[in-house]
Amino acid sequence: MSNSISRRRFLRRGLAGAAGTVMFSGSLVRGETGTQEKKILYRTLGKTGLKIPVVSFGVMRADSPGLCKAAYDNGINFFDTANGYQNGNNETMLGNLFKEWPRSSFMVETKIRPAGVGRDGLPTSQTTSEAFLESFNISLSRLQVEYVDILLIHDVSNPELLKHKPLVSALSRLKKEKKTRFIGFSTHNNMAGMLEAAAESDMWDVVVASYNFRTSKLDEMDKALRKAAEAGIGIIAMKTLAGGGFMDKEKTKPMNTSAAIKWALSNPDVSAAIPGMTAFDHLTSNLKLLADPVLTDLEKQDLLAMAKEPGMFCTSCKQCLASCPFNLPVPDLMRAYMYAYGYSNLRMAYELLGELGTGITPCVNCKECTVKCSNGFDVREKIADVSRIVGIPTDLIA
Repeated sequence: MSNSISRRRFLRRGLAGAAGTVMFSGSLVRGETGTQEKKILYRTLGKTGLKIPVVSFGVMRADSPGLCKAAYDNGINFFDTANGYQNGNNETMLGNLFKEWPRSSFMVETKIRPAGVGRDGLPTSQTTSEAFLESFNISLSRLQVEYVDILLIHDVSNPELLKHKPLVSALSRLKKEKKTRFIGFSTHNNMAGMLEAAAESDMWDVVVASYNFRTSKLDEMDKALRKAAEAGIGIIAMKTLAGGGFMDKEKTKPMNTSAAIKWALSNPDVSAAIPGMTAFDHLTSNLKLLADPVLTDLEKQDLLAMAKEPGMFCTSCKQCLASCPFNLPVPDLMRAYMYAYGYSNLRMAYELLGELGTGITPCVNCKECTVKCSNGFDVREKIADVSRIVGIPTDLIA
C-alpha cells in the first residue's frame, strides 16, 4: 500500500455516522452499584429497523459467560455467534445466559454453514434444505430461544449460492414460521460482489462483511457498501481489527484497536462493528467507543503507522494465486496463519488446514518462492510456519 494511498484512506475519515441513522440513548445499564444511565450510540440496521449498539459483541472466541454478562450489563445487547463456533459450545454458553434474560432485552445473530459447499463457493447435491434446517434447529436449541433475530448463511463468496433453491426455501420457511426475524449472509471473500448481489435482490436483510483499514480495493468496496445500504441492507463489519490485536506473531507490536474499530465505523453505511472480545480489558476499551466513535488526529496517525506494517491479515486480493506454480490456496493458508497467530486459535487453523489438504510441507518442491504478496508477506515462511500445525495430534489441539 503506497503512502499516498494510505494518507487518503485514513485522513479522509471524519465524523462517524450519518443523518437519520444515528441515535444516542441514555440507556439504563446494570452494574454492581445498581442501574445507571450511560450514553450509547446506536445505528439502525437497514430495513430491519433494529437499533443496535455501534460496537456489538463478536462472540466467536469468547468462552467466559461473565464477560458476555458484563457486556450486556453495560449496554451491549447484540451478540453474534455461529453454529460451528467452538464446536457449538459458543451457542450453548450464550443460551445459558439468554434463558435468564428477558427476550426483548437482547438480540442474537447466528450463522449456519451450508453442507457440501465447495472451495469454489458453489453448492453441491449435499447442500439441502433438510441439512440446513437440521443445523438451525440445533442452534435454536443451544441458544434456548424460540427465535433468533438474524439468521445468516455463513461465509458466502459466490453469488450463485444465494440462488440455490434449497437454501432459499429453508430460509424463507424459517422467516415465515417466525423462527428468525431477518435473514442474510456473511462474507469473507469477494465482499464487494456479494454486497452488490444482495442489493440486487429483495430477499436479503443483513450482510456481515469483512471490512477494515487494510481492505483491498477500498473504493470498489465502499461503492458496494453504498449500493447495499441504499437498497436497505443492514451492514455489520467484522474482522475490523485486521487479524487480531497485534501486528506480529510474537505479539510485541500492539495495535491501536480503538482506532481500527473507529475506522470501520467512520463509514456511515456500516451500522455496527462486531470485534471479538475475549478479555475484560477488550470490553473496557470497546465500551468507551459506544459514546465516542470519532477518530482523533492521533488515531489517524496510528492507522497510518500500522498500515506500513505487513501485519497478519490477508486481504484476499488474490494477486498471489497466478504466481504460485503449484496453485496453492495462498489466501486460505494466510487465513489459517491469522487464526493461529492473530487469534491464538489453533483449532480454527487446524480445521481450515484439514479442509485445504495441503499437508505439512506444501512448499517442499520449490527451491525459490515466486509468489509476490501485495501486503509484503513472506509467503513461504508463513506457509511453512502454519503448516506445521497439521502434524499436531488432534487431541492436543486446544
